[in-house]
Amino acid sequence: MKRWMSFILHLAMIVILTSFGSYTVTKKSDGKVPDSLKVKTNMETVVLQDAIIDSEDVTIEPPFLGNEFNGFKEALAFKESQGRYSAINTLGYLGKYQFGLSTLSLMGVYDANSFLNDPVLQEKTFETNIARNKWILRRDIKRFNGKRIRGIEITESGILASAHLAGAGNVKKFLRTYGKYDVADAYGSNISYYMRKFAGYDISNIEQKRNAKV
Repeated sequence: MKRWMSFILHLAMIVILTSFGSYTVTKKSDGKVPDSLKVKTNMETVVLQDAIIDSEDVTIEPPFLGNEFNGFKEALAFKESQGRYSAINTLGYLGKYQFGLSTLSLMGVYDANSFLNDPVLQEKTFETNIARNKWILRRDIKRFNGKRIRGIEITESGILASAHLAGAGNVKKFLRTYGKYDVADAYGSNISYYMRKFAGYDISNIEQKRNAKV
């Protein structure tokens, strides 16, 4: 019986060792990659080409330039045209700040080509328009500044940015209806969005002017 048990034990050990050996034996490789698996395209070039995307399709935040007038105008310009003086949108609005021809004529600018090719004129026109809207909205700025409408803190800069978007008359209606009258432009940006996005800038250095002209 002892010899029989010893035989079975030895036989079992042989079977176990043989089984483990089948998992540990690996085929030696020569280190060569088969031709069928080799990449024949320059992957670096492909990635770089795919990474070149039209800037119009990417949401990029403008650099922060402070809370005063310079920061305000550059943030607004970036939203309007990404800061490009030569920009013309699909509706014919012009320049860095996207002025319509009717608004330009109110401020004494009548030549669209000269306007597009003159950055100094564009900057002066923007400042003039802010002064003009300050006068038109002076009572509303005084009445609503610091209040909240639909959860939005109303500030002078938010009011004037919204007037740049939709006109001073529409901003008056927004404020006096406490946000019920909230118009949007052709691209979907509405007064409440501009009121929130451009709130809190100090633009007190721009004085209000009645019938301001460039």
